[in-house]
Amino acid sequence: MEAKIESICVFASSSNDIDKIYFQSAYELGVEIAKNHFNIVYGASNLGLMGEVTNAARMHGSEIIGVMPEKLYNIGIKPGDCTKFILTKGMRERKAKMDELSQAVIALCGGFGTLEELSEMIVQKQLGYNNKPIVILNTNGYYNSLNEFFQNAIKEKFAPEISQKLYHITSSPKDALDYIKNYEYQKNDFLGEKLHSK
Repeated sequence: MEAKIESICVFASSSNDIDKIYFQSAYELGVEIAKNHFNIVYGASNLGLMGEVTNAARMHGSEIIGVMPEKLYNIGIKPGDCTKFILTKGMRERKAKMDELSQAVIALCGGFGTLEELSEMIVQKQLGYNNKPIVILNTNGYYNSLNEFFQNAIKEKFAPEISQKLYHITSSPKDALDYIKNYEYQKNDFLGEKLHSK
């Protein structure tokens, strides 16, 4: 039996220099998360989209769990308005803790860090280490090229066709939450499908 979804792990940019359209989408997502009575687990920073989505969710009633590696904290990265704040030894421990404390994943727009976190969660699901709903929030078409890369990987046989079921791409914060609420857990057979296709 799958765990009840109580907390959503959110990956997002920590940049304050990006276009305001991304901040608007992050705010809307935070409101939707709170409206649907979910909490947030995230990387703890008060910067960029990380701060925007969590501040919106916090203002509308969500609990916020921030997880930050000691190195970032020690150089002065300030945590946001967290209900609970956890320090970890390093980045790998941070990701493991965020994974442990959440039952779903949403990746907002971001840079290398967001892409690395998202990729790890997709691979974990592909190999059967989790069966969580994973959503990519494609604000302003930001992830169009990533989706094209995924489709090309499938076309060129670097990934099986069934890989498209590993994640859900949408530009709508409301649709992102609807997908998570209505997510149907099935036997995770992505690895088996890949092995049997050889």
